[in-house]
Amino acid sequence: MALKLTLNDKSQIHRAISLLTDILGNDLLGAYLYGSCLVGGLQKYSDIDFLAVINRPTTSEEKRYLISGLLKISGIYMKSDIRPLEMTLVEKSAVNPWRYPPHCDFQYGEWLREAFESGDTEPLLNTEMPDVALIIQQVLLESLALSGPKPAELLAPVPYEDFIHAMLHDLERLYSELEEDTRNVLLTLARIWSTFETDAIRSKPAAADWAIARLPETDKPVMQRAKAIYLGLEPENWDDLQPAVKSCAVWMIRKVHEHKPANNRDVSSRAIHLAENTSV
Repeated sequence: MALKLTLNDKSQIHRAISLLTDILGNDLLGAYLYGSCLVGGLQKYSDIDFLAVINRPTTSEEKRYLISGLLKISGIYMKSDIRPLEMTLVEKSAVNPWRYPPHCDFQYGEWLREAFESGDTEPLLNTEMPDVALIIQQVLLESLALSGPKPAELLAPVPYEDFIHAMLHDLERLYSELEEDTRNVLLTLARIWSTFETDAIRSKPAAADWAIARLPETDKPVMQRAKAIYLGLEPENWDDLQPAVKSCAVWMIRKVHEHKPANNRDVSSRAIHLAENTSV
């Protein structure tokens, strides 16, 4: 699979996997690249996303080593010339056999940098995390094995209803972050809405296009701006579109709830898939 990666991207990926291997050794069962790298392509503000499957829980010392290394490898969001990294570790026995909500052993993301730099190693460690269902589904649909076997050899399928529950679980948190992370929240809501209606996972730009075609005329400029910023075509600025930003977000959340399955019988024959023309 030929990915469109810069030398910096390749260096970050190599360093991140080397860090995992050095710390975990044979207890690293598999490491997978997923997300924008594989679906839609990396854009100006895209993260590099990793899922690692491990044979046992990481120790506190191993977590500290991971944090120390990833703070150096990951770029600071919108401030560095290198990309932010998001890395999620799951213990195999915690997700296979599958059960909901899934557990996350460790997660690194740039939104945790301040806490990690202050010495707080507790955020999102060894905890229930519904979002892991979304990550695993994406990895099973489209990913690149950087270490270990194909992901289906380690990971159990995610039931449709659990994927839906995980997306619904994210809505309240997303809305609470609208003011501080406007572009990302809007694009994520567009992805959730489009998936609820079509059962397809799209890249953020493709989800934005899908949403623009269905939003009220007054809200279309908001999503057009979010897409343009994500692609690096416009600076991050929302002053001229307030309060349309809130209106757009509320509209999408309402549409999600309108398309929420009423019961398990509504989902018995449904499955999440990749939208056409989303793979790199």
